[in-house]
Amino acid sequence: MIVRGLGKIIEFLFPPACPVCGAPVSVHGELCADCFGCFEWIDSPKCERCGYPMVFDVGGASSCPVCARDEFYLEWLRSACRYDEMSRSVMLPFKHGGRIKYARFMARAMIWALRDRAADFDIVMPVPLARPRLIHRTYNQATLLARPIARAMEVPLDVDSVRRRHRPDMGHMTPRQRKENISGVFTVVRPERIRGRKILLVDDVYTSGATLSELRRVLQRAGAKSVCGVTFCRVVRTV
Repeated sequence: MIVRGLGKIIEFLFPPACPVCGAPVSVHGELCADCFGCFEWIDSPKCERCGYPMVFDVGGASSCPVCARDEFYLEWLRSACRYDEMSRSVMLPFKHGGRIKYARFMARAMIWALRDRAADFDIVMPVPLARPRLIHRTYNQATLLARPIARAMEVPLDVDSVRRRHRPDMGHMTPRQRKENISGVFTVVRPERIRGRKILLVDDVYTSGATLSELRRVLQRAGAKSVCGVTFCRVVRTV
């Protein structure tokens, strides 16, 4: 009763507001209708494996050209929306500018993106952040997204089985440079937690796939049974 009463007081003092524009909403962490409509949410039709948005619904298990060539290296991936001007306007301040208030609606969107996938994994793992960058930023944005996802899926959160070496930021690198830059940065330090497990990786954005692919390689070498992923947004290019 006391906790419920405190909740009502807090809600009275700080009524629910859209985290993007501040308009009144019914639930904390919810987007208003106007802001919701500005995102390019990824829905069907999409590639069955990597979640790439398709132009036409061809029926059955659709595959994008990348997956048809077997050049996608996770078991599967889902993303909530396209990386565009709107998603960038929240993702970059969230990632670099301390706007952690965005985490709640971003995680909710990612849980929605997982709706066509059973919670068939044993561990939810945020992509690790190198220690110097974590000290500078004070938080790992992937962990802020992964925590509510793990809670909603009732799956353990693992934040310390893998460590990451510091490398230059990949924001303006080509796909080849990203692959070279990320090679060898991850180390599994608790393989007993990884062996035989089905792992869901969580990150903010899927760009070239270099980071998730390298992390998958290291986890599978440590004995992971399967590795899949979910991101808030993804870059959509002609494939």
